[in-house]
Amino acid sequence: MTRATPRATPGNGATRSPAAVAGALKIAVVGGFGAGRSTMVRSVSEIRPLHTEEVMSTHTLVDDARARVPAKTATTVALDFGRITIDEHRVLYLFGTPGQERFRFLWDRLLAGTTGAVVLVDTRAVADAWYATDRLHRCGTPFIVAVNDFGGPFRSADELRDTLALAPGVPLVEFDARDHSSSKFVLIALMDHLRALGLGDGP
Repeated sequence: MTRATPRATPGNGATRSPAAVAGALKIAVVGGFGAGRSTMVRSVSEIRPLHTEEVMSTHTLVDDARARVPAKTATTVALDFGRITIDEHRVLYLFGTPGQERFRFLWDRLLAGTTGAVVLVDTRAVADAWYATDRLHRCGTPFIVAVNDFGGPFRSADELRDTLALAPGVPLVEFDARDHSSSKFVLIALMDHLRALGLGDGP
């Protein structure tokens, strides 16, 4: 499993218009409840991200999820949206899906036109990401899996691949969703994967 480390890329895109970049791509950030989708979009976006979060009711979480994320008081009810320039050829528009099962009806619209996806995994609840990987398989959407570092139990790459039924060609990386450079590394890994599949723009 690859560990996310800072990687230099040309330019930060702060003064570039998206219209001037040929490789503007729609990327989905998906995963189970509390896996870090909103945190990743917030940490990596070069614009002020859009979040549609609401305060959770006392009935929102089942007991195991409440114990795993006791400090979590809000949840995404529609989407998270952000933008990041990877390099002079590629600008990514990030769409984070809601994690709760009752909001999964929104996934069809959010995944429409998606070029690729990042599936976030919390090692404390690996199976929570299974729905996302299965849904992306069914949609034919290329994706990578990113293990968010919550300080949870160690899971080997083989264990993660087996639990999520990942094909050998699906990249698996580790990262910290709170860190800009680490989150950007994940997106670069996705772009490299798409390019290997003949789908990514740029050289």
